[in-house]
Amino acid sequence: MSTRHLDSLFQPKSVAVIGASGRAYSVGGTLWRNVRTGGFGGAIYPVNPKYKELDGRRCYARVDQLPEAPELAVICTPPATVVELMRQLAQRGTQAVVVITAGLSAEQKQAMLDIARPRLMRILGPNCVGLLAPHAGLNASFAHIPARPGQLAFISQSGALVTAMLDWAEARDIGFSHFVSLGEHADVDFGDMLDYLANDPQTRAILLYIESIDDARKFMSAARAAARNKPVIAVKAGRSEQGSRAAASHTGALAGSDEVYDAAIARAGMLRVDSLEQLFLAAEILTRFRAPIGDRVTILTNGGGAGVMAADACAAQGVPLATLGELVVRELDTVLPANWSHDNPVDIIGDAPAQRYVDALQVLARHPQPTGTLLFIQAPTAIVPSADIARAMVPVVLPPERPPLPLVACWIGGPAVAEARQIFVNAGIACYDMPEQAVAAIGMLQRYAQNQAQLTQAPPAGAGADAPAPDVARVRAIVEQVLASGRDMLTEPEAKAVCEAYRIPVVATRTVPADAEAAAQEAARIGFPVVLKILSEDISHKSDVGGVALNLQDAADVRHAATSMLDRVRKVHPKARLEGFTVQQMVKLPKAQELIIGASIDRVFGPIILFGQGGVAVEVTKDSAMALPPLNAPLARALIGRTRVARLLKGYRDVPPANEDAVVRTLEAVSQLLADIPELAELDINPLLVNHEGAIALDARVRVSAACPAGARHFAIQPYPSGLSETLEWDGRRITIRPVRPEDEPAHRAFIDSLAPDDMRMRFFHSRPRLERTELARLVQIDYTREMAFIATADDASGTPQTLGVARAIADPDNVQAEFGIILRADLKGRGLGGLLLQRLITYQRAAGTQRLVATILAENESMRALGQRLGFTEQPTPGDACTVQLSLALQSGDAAGA
Repeated sequence: MSTRHLDSLFQPKSVAVIGASGRAYSVGGTLWRNVRTGGFGGAIYPVNPKYKELDGRRCYARVDQLPEAPELAVICTPPATVVELMRQLAQRGTQAVVVITAGLSAEQKQAMLDIARPRLMRILGPNCVGLLAPHAGLNASFAHIPARPGQLAFISQSGALVTAMLDWAEARDIGFSHFVSLGEHADVDFGDMLDYLANDPQTRAILLYIESIDDARKFMSAARAAARNKPVIAVKAGRSEQGSRAAASHTGALAGSDEVYDAAIARAGMLRVDSLEQLFLAAEILTRFRAPIGDRVTILTNGGGAGVMAADACAAQGVPLATLGELVVRELDTVLPANWSHDNPVDIIGDAPAQRYVDALQVLARHPQPTGTLLFIQAPTAIVPSADIARAMVPVVLPPERPPLPLVACWIGGPAVAEARQIFVNAGIACYDMPEQAVAAIGMLQRYAQNQAQLTQAPPAGAGADAPAPDVARVRAIVEQVLASGRDMLTEPEAKAVCEAYRIPVVATRTVPADAEAAAQEAARIGFPVVLKILSEDISHKSDVGGVALNLQDAADVRHAATSMLDRVRKVHPKARLEGFTVQQMVKLPKAQELIIGASIDRVFGPIILFGQGGVAVEVTKDSAMALPPLNAPLARALIGRTRVARLLKGYRDVPPANEDAVVRTLEAVSQLLADIPELAELDINPLLVNHEGAIALDARVRVSAACPAGARHFAIQPYPSGLSETLEWDGRRITIRPVRPEDEPAHRAFIDSLAPDDMRMRFFHSRPRLERTELARLVQIDYTREMAFIATADDASGTPQTLGVARAIADPDNVQAEFGIILRADLKGRGLGGLLLQRLITYQRAAGTQRLVATILAENESMRALGQRLGFTEQPTPGDACTVQLSLALQSGDAAGA
């Protein structure tokens, strides 16, 4: 991932249009006109040997004739010319290129990249519409209209959609900070754009139109970083099978399954929507709604019909209405007429003056817990102008002395409510035209909050501290034996042995030859009733060929079932090799649900985990959801909650709630299995029976591959690096040095609060009385792909771990340099702990390939300067700042930049 020279794409000082033309309606002519008339303040140069001048400007025949190296070049010439033009631009020193040209071969695209990469010259495209940066007055595209300046960034893989969206947004006065067509994204892709826009001050939300993702870990890392800073909303094309095929042929890349994209977008803390209209509905509420949100809604309206419509929309969207408590009703009785609705929706009657709105709103504001999110709906009347109501309500919604009310507004109508709607918009209140739109937006906000909660999770790849360790050696031996025999499917006993090794409860299974009497004798030893199954590596789904017999009550039943099964299987599958039978006790869990838990390898996002309703009709019910590993308990519960069967697991009528903890443990075990066993290619546990007592796997199938498609290194999200934890003796006490994790937040709060103001000043360059909750969370919820924080902990007298110090480094997207900082508890300074932490950080960043470790520190911080000197850092004054100095350490051999 890289943001290098992306400023040259969006804020260049000069632009050359190669292939500029005077022909109307040509790509070159449209591009030249857009660049020339867009308001760009820098130098612009047309390049085309057919012209001496264009629109009063000198036109250059070749790149080497330009008076300067253009910082940005836009190429719209035939494919055969592109590679040579790239070579010429690279020689001149151009830093960014937009390749509009379509039809480049794979060899031409690779040659183009080979020229650009050594010089870090960035390429947008090929086969793209171009880009618009309205705040810079730059329209380097062949779009038919410009974009208005605004605070939304729109990034699209579809060129046709770019122009259609511009037209749609123009009609609705929607502005943009950036409008980018990625095209075939040979270089600049979603990951690069997310990294760039995450810290762009002119962008308050990022909108994506996705057809496919190439580098899943890069995308997930960038998306998770961006989603921590601002809303990221995505439309993913190809929900249907037909749409997936169209997306693949359109982009030249294979699209991953839609359910996996759902899981990835949610895990990255983004929001997925289904249409372009929803894209802007979501942007409106996510960028304007600042107050906390619950899962319930209270509707306040002056029209009963509008309230009923909103309530119906809530039911359709799965957004529950709040129940008004007796106290709320009594207080509303004091400010509303006797004929108000006395329920939710709160209908304050159509003749309501402005003060009635204010009074009702103030009552609801005093009771935020039962009322939840407020949906305000107003239809215009002749009693009072809607604008007067808006002006009266704004101070109540946005009180200066406390946080804003969680309110979403809907002004129904046209000219009569236009001024009122604008008053709310100007105040920063999320506002919609219709109740259904407002409710849809609230539903999106709730899903977004759930996804943001997933974003904070950073589970380890292996077992948690309290979980029993699996028998990894046993599984590796099974896998090696299977692969050595030339097989890829494990037998049922082997598959169950794998599950058992990972502490997944399974039904004990015995293997016997393909002989009816042997099966009957083994059944007698196990005890009746039993289940009999055919054993063949050529038969994966045994029930499909009549290879399963249930609830056999005695030896005669077993003999008859075995004989019939052999005859049937030999007729249906005559070439199948029959190794024998498996015999297991018939398990009957009272009032149990049948579930499926599985794992497979997605071609885009790598290892994935599936959960849903199981049984033989699993493909018909299609009640399942997917998640990206690694999983911990909160993520496993979130996965369960995305299915319909989750409601059955809560219990109903005389069925008690199922033991969800047992299901969660199974999901965590499968996650660890994917991390530990790279050869794992597919796993099905179906059915997993679960009731109030627990869970047990009745059947399992496992496929392995010598290509090793699994393993933590193939996870789209880097797991918590638990292998970096070390316990050692230091200064007469036992301490642990390990990477920080989200669960450290309480201890980290205590650690930060214990620091003296001067310690905070040395670390942050100014004294801070207290870190906000969001800032503190950001310190412990990190993306290990691009950041590392080692903490030192030790138990206090009560056995509770305390944080003693932390050393943190954040790498730039190119991993060229990482900026570090250290802070210790005041009573531990000067005893070597800082050096211990910094040495651990140096070792880690060196192994990660970082070229330099750097820091800017206060000149008066003598202890840090001395530590840097001891560890080989060079020190230089900060240009233009006498108060600070810069420390730098080269981490890789041959890198003298830090010296």
